Amino acid sequence: MPSRKSWVPEDLGLPWDRPGLVAGVDEAGRGPLAGPVVAAAVILDDERPVKGLRDSKALSPRRRERLYDEIMARALCVSIAEASAEEIDRLNILQATLLAMQRAVERLRLPPRLVLVDGNRLPALKVPAHAIVKGDAKVPAISAASIVAKVHRDRWCADLHERWPAYGFQGHKGYPTAAHLQALREHGPCPEHRRSFAPVRQAAQR
Repeated sequence: MPSRKSWVPEDLGLPWDRPGLVAGVDEAGRGPLAGPVVAAAVILDDERPVKGLRDSKALSPRRRERLYDEIMARALCVSIAEASAEEIDRLNILQATLLAMQRAVERLRLPPRLVLVDGNRLPALKVPAHAIVKGDAKVPAISAASIVAKVHRDRWCADLHERWPAYGFQGHKGYPTAAHLQALREHGPCPEHRRSFAPVRQAAQR
């Protein structure tokens, strides 16, 4: 991955003829059966680089937490937004994800001139944007956004575990593990489960 000091949009063949701030955007929580999908938007500071940025999935939980704190302390600005389980059920997971990304960008304290989004789909934005497949491994600002979104959602799941301990959210983070599916069969869905997802729908019918 290029260093944050040297990285420019041209590194990925992107058009860029105006100076300005670049925001990276990523999400966490598309696959779980419960809770919101979380999006983060991050504008890094060239003068205060964060070392070790990479896709959040390639980092240990402890390393993610440490990088999260560094990002929050050193980035020019960070925005975190969610789309709720109810919105996921109403809109579908793709549209809810794009909505969370849109909210994250719109809530940035500083307006970016360019937004780089992980994946192959773009939310509706008022600024120029590009989707970058595997961007969380290519663009430091997207890597930072992936870390922020993942840590925020993991903390949310830890809080949910305190309210609904029977489901084990602190461990599986809402993903359809064997233990989670067994808890669904035994207890049915809790208010934060996504009713439009098949295992939850089936558990609710039983």
